[in-house]
Amino acid sequence: MNKQVGGAMEVIRTEGLRKEFTTGFLRKKSVAVESLNLSVADGEIFGFLGPNGAGKTTTIKMLLGLIYPTAGNAWMLGEPIAHVEMRKNIGFLPEQPYFYDYLTAEEFLSFYGGLFDIRQSALTPKIKELLTLVGLEGKEKVQLRKFSKGMLQRIGIAQALINDPKLVILDEPMSGLDPIGRKEIRDIIIHLKEKGKTVFFSSHILPDVEMICDRVGIIGKGKLLKTGRVEELISSMGTKSLELTIEGVNGSLLQELKKTAEKVVESGRKCLLSFKLEEEARRAVEKVVAAGGRIDSLTHQKVSLEEYFVKQIGEKENV
Repeated sequence: MNKQVGGAMEVIRTEGLRKEFTTGFLRKKSVAVESLNLSVADGEIFGFLGPNGAGKTTTIKMLLGLIYPTAGNAWMLGEPIAHVEMRKNIGFLPEQPYFYDYLTAEEFLSFYGGLFDIRQSALTPKIKELLTLVGLEGKEKVQLRKFSKGMLQRIGIAQALINDPKLVILDEPMSGLDPIGRKEIRDIIIHLKEKGKTVFFSSHILPDVEMICDRVGIIGKGKLLKTGRVEELISSMGTKSLELTIEGVNGSLLQELKKTAEKVVESGRKCLLSFKLEEEARRAVEKVVAAGGRIDSLTHQKVSLEEYFVKQIGEKENV
């Protein structure tokens, strides 16, 4: 089933996807994913966001055929998810991958290349290319047990790319990494988009998502709450505040401005004033100019994706 999302062909589509588990002695039923309708377009970076236990990993496992849906349908690359041949065009990195750690990086990637029947003549340069891409050049002969958490994530991404997939699925690829490690993974994801790949990844580290994603979907308690372009979702909440930085203003005028500002930060001759309403900021600018003061900057502070996410999840929790 091939449809379009914003002018681009769909790479992932789900309709009414549901997963129900039966657990415990009493065979109690719990719903992990409910009525999931999701679309991911060709060539985009799509962030699948939600707190722990929201249903992100369950959704990914259903898409990949690792578990079966209770109800609903899903397609990837135009084929039903049960279509085996289609999976040769998908790369996957699970949230907590297990690698046989006595293999070297070269042996590890050779093993996965063999699973795709890649000839050794093509596999050798491919391994070198991938190790360079993920920043592990020179580590070909190093055993994985000597790799750091960040290095293991990068070699994991390399194995997900060994078959040159059209679609790359990453489950929490930045979890547990330090800021440098997260930047390295972000750079790799951006590079994949530049190469024409579609990247679908789950995460709860929202600043990283806000930096690189074209669109996001927010899931809570198994239900898809919102989808859309990051800037559109954020702008729907309007401006959080206006920050005015002034210089050369003191005395009674400064005290007057402080009374209407939500936040005041003074540093030498400069003062930063934060206003909730645009009209309050405009009046402050007029008063500063009239008094001969200097306006250094006036900026709109928009709501972050993290703030938007917390609001959506909070509303779901209160339902």
